[in-house]
Amino acid sequence: MNQDNQQEIFPIVDEDGNIISSATRGECHSGSMLLHPVIHLHVFNSKGELYLQKRPEWKDVQPGKWDTSVGGHVDLGESIEIALKREAKEELGITDFIPEQFAHYIFESARERELVFTHKTIYDGVISPSDELDGGRFWSIEEIKANVGTDIFTPNFEGEIERTKLF
Repeated sequence: MNQDNQQEIFPIVDEDGNIISSATRGECHSGSMLLHPVIHLHVFNSKGELYLQKRPEWKDVQPGKWDTSVGGHVDLGESIEIALKREAKEELGITDFIPEQFAHYIFESARERELVFTHKTIYDGVISPSDELDGGRFWSIEEIKANVGTDIFTPNFEGEIERTKLF
């Protein structure tokens, strides 16, 4: 069975994104509230639909829920831009896209605290979800709005829709 690498090293940052130390994934997701950076990429097609990924059951956070098109941690020593391109390629197999950063904020749950750098793009090419995901598909904005609050989306995604006025 797949599982997240609990020994992966993440940068620990202040609220401005300056690196102040490092910690493992396990430490960051243990309720320690160590602030660590992540990237989100919202992939829209030219029809205005938003691609959402389905998180596999083996994930350590929010298994089985629909989530942001691409989401991932920034590795120690990696820039936001490099992390964004790496995660888009790893998760969806896309490399030829132009990201637009449109928000950043702090997300906090009972388990973790993240500095989220949010991007969007329009992409009509082939999307090939990796085995890191349990598939994915494009959703109409109306379909997403109709399902908010039904417990099928991650709280992170629902909060981001509200916080960033994504659509």
